[in-house]
Amino acid sequence: MTLPRWEHFPHEADVGVRGIGATRDAAFEQAALAMTAAITDLSAVVPRTRVEVTCQDADQELLLADWLNALVYEMATRHMLFSRFTVHTDGPRLSAIAEGEPVDVARHHPAVEVKGATFTQLKVARQPDGSWIAQCVVDV
Repeated sequence: MTLPRWEHFPHEADVGVRGIGATRDAAFEQAALAMTAAITDLSAVVPRTRVEVTCQDADQELLLADWLNALVYEMATRHMLFSRFTVHTDGPRLSAIAEGEPVDVARHHPAVEVKGATFTQLKVARQPDGSWIAQCVVDV
């Protein structure tokens, strides 16, 4: 199994996003990539502009939801898409850099608008093989 990686998983009306990595931070990065990939082709988003994102929650699953929702907020308010993420967690604190560019509808062809991360199938856990998984369903 190649790490890190992201994937989508089926959900009736919305989209499941899952990140898998050697560390929790890498899994969070991959979950963010999965969320962007639900919107557009990741290869079409050029990481030109850096945006700092911070959030905090003592519960690692709620921290994942906070992280993805912070990205949804940044995408909506800055009218941007992100294709590169660097996440650092220290206990309950997450600090990250999201890199991307303004939405260009003609080039990005956004398929959906992500409204937010939900608590549905919310999971952050270390797997038996030592890898980490970070997943939830995002409302589209």
